[in-house]
Amino acid sequence: MAYSKHVAINLQSVIDASENGFVVIDKDYRIIAANNAYCHAYGISSKNIIGRKCHQVSHHSEIPCHLNGEDCPHKKVFETKQPHQVLHIHYDANKEEEHVRIKGSPIYGTDGELFLGEAVFPIAKSDDLGCDKQRMLGKSPSFLACVEEMSGAASSDVPILLNGESGVGKELAAKFIHNKSSRCAQPYISIDCASISEGIFESELFGHERGAFTGCIGRRQGLIETAESGTLFLDEIGEIPLALQGRLLRALDTGNYRRLGGREDLHADVRIICATHKNLRKMVEHGAFRADLYYRIAGISITIPPLRERRSDIEPLVKAMLKKTKAHNGSAGRISKEAMLVLQSYDYPGNIRELHNILQKATTVSTGGLITPDLLQLNNFSNTHSNPLIDRRKASSDIRTRDIKANAPSTNQSLTDVEAMHIESLLHQHNGHRARVAEELRISERTLYRKLKQYNLRSVGKHH
Repeated sequence: MAYSKHVAINLQSVIDASENGFVVIDKDYRIIAANNAYCHAYGISSKNIIGRKCHQVSHHSEIPCHLNGEDCPHKKVFETKQPHQVLHIHYDANKEEEHVRIKGSPIYGTDGELFLGEAVFPIAKSDDLGCDKQRMLGKSPSFLACVEEMSGAASSDVPILLNGESGVGKELAAKFIHNKSSRCAQPYISIDCASISEGIFESELFGHERGAFTGCIGRRQGLIETAESGTLFLDEIGEIPLALQGRLLRALDTGNYRRLGGREDLHADVRIICATHKNLRKMVEHGAFRADLYYRIAGISITIPPLRERRSDIEPLVKAMLKKTKAHNGSAGRISKEAMLVLQSYDYPGNIRELHNILQKATTVSTGGLITPDLLQLNNFSNTHSNPLIDRRKASSDIRTRDIKANAPSTNQSLTDVEAMHIESLLHQHNGHRARVAEELRISERTLYRKLKQYNLRSVGKHH
């Protein structure tokens, strides 16, 4: 038989026992109690926080968060009288953004009056999400959930596989995980598997001994050795030649490896993070990627959402990018409301990288730094948002194909032959400058590099 006894307990002493922020809020959004951790987090003394509205303190907003389109724990708890959890962005004592998880619970007074009890669990500070030059940014539910997932994964040493389309920010995500991990003070080494030829990949990763190959005159440390005690990020892991995947698997399984041409077993203590825009499961099915390596690197699999699935983040991303983009007159770039609407309706096959390139070009040709719809140069690109059944990546590819056909002679050649001819023509036109060719094709330099290898065009031109 359950035993209960009415005990008078001081509310403040109970909530102060929590190391995380905790606040009690009435039906009118007013704070009636807050623990020391909550007051410290938001830089307000306990005597000055009572009576203030919760959204004023944590969101720096004069209206409740649900009126800004956010999932509001206050609204849910008072409507349902059930606990409710949300992911939010709060503003700390220094007015910096902080990603948090909020657990809202119904709390009842002695007279039966309902209050909201909010426990606040920090996930990531704004500075954790990048540097002044590049930063992950967004408030959409899918982005916030992804940040929380990455933050949780950072606390372990399990290998992580980051999945996502080109341009979604996989490298920034990998650096975020490293910075949140226990290895943050140790090296972070990144290797782009797509940009290193098969002939030198083994040497780059494992290092080599003197005389390991023709012209080799000295010993060299590999990147896995350089990353000792830290994190090794293998970007575009799907590009690793099948013949080398076995050596990589052995190194990951045992921690042991040998430099190219070496006889001594070396041991590496590194945390592995991999990234790919490919479907590795299908590659395994087709024999293009080792199944045992896949299961070794995909201890934790995280998918970074494409920009078209987080459209509410486009406006803050645009504003942040324009602050860093200077117009001809030296001032920060500006954008019209009409141009912003155009950007918010576009599907971005190249994701955030493409958005940055669009804004950079528009600012360059703008008058006085104001971007208008005509400067975005999106007229030749279909917006597939209105039809969810369309494969957006295929649509983007089809658009580029039409552009290629329009610039190539009419022949009976295959589409790949036409594309190869078009790329070769552009390489000659730009004297082999790959960045300019990639920009004209509206693809990343990494994608261009893969096409150059595919069509054996690496020797064309002088610039890289």
